[in-house]
Amino acid sequence: MEENKLFKQIAFIKEIDKLKYIKRKTKLFNSDRNENDAEHSWHLAVMAIVLAEHSNESIDILKVIKMVLIHDIVEIDAGDTFIYDTQKSHTNTDKERIAANRIFGLLPKEQANELIAIWEEFEAGETNEAKFAKAMDRLEPLLQNAYNNGGTWEEFDVKYNAVYNKQKVIQNGSDSLWNFAENLIDESVEKGILKKG
Repeated sequence: MEENKLFKQIAFIKEIDKLKYIKRKTKLFNSDRNENDAEHSWHLAVMAIVLAEHSNESIDILKVIKMVLIHDIVEIDAGDTFIYDTQKSHTNTDKERIAANRIFGLLPKEQANELIAIWEEFEAGETNEAKFAKAMDRLEPLLQNAYNNGGTWEEFDVKYNAVYNKQKVIQNGSDSLWNFAENLIDESVEKGILKKG
């Protein structure tokens, strides 16, 4: 029984290695190389640890870390959707749910159920932990674009209103981080790396 459980856990560990191959549109700081989903998830986990004190509400930081580490695992099957893509839906799609069931389903049932529940909680964005995790998920690419001379904003002609509206989610998790983000967006407009219009 225990041996079978271990085999399932190892199968899951092997499968999620594929996350390292899922390229995001955003680039690494001071680089032309695209970030991958595994790097993104790791970065969010460290950000959550460092910035936890800025959460609007008391949070279970371990749960937030679990959320940000697993939130994009579904992209192994479903692919990455660019945050500013106007053609694709950013809501929790059937394709993502099928991916969650398949990938997390490789694990022993109890672990699979726990991770699916955490993934669904993140997607719903209603708990204190999910709100803060989503704030991390929005803040990281904002920093990348602001500190990379506009990055994907420039590359894909993304305008101020689109950035502002997508980033406003940060406020649900942290007023102080939203204040920082809002100032960074305004500074980006002043520098000419984010266009209005």
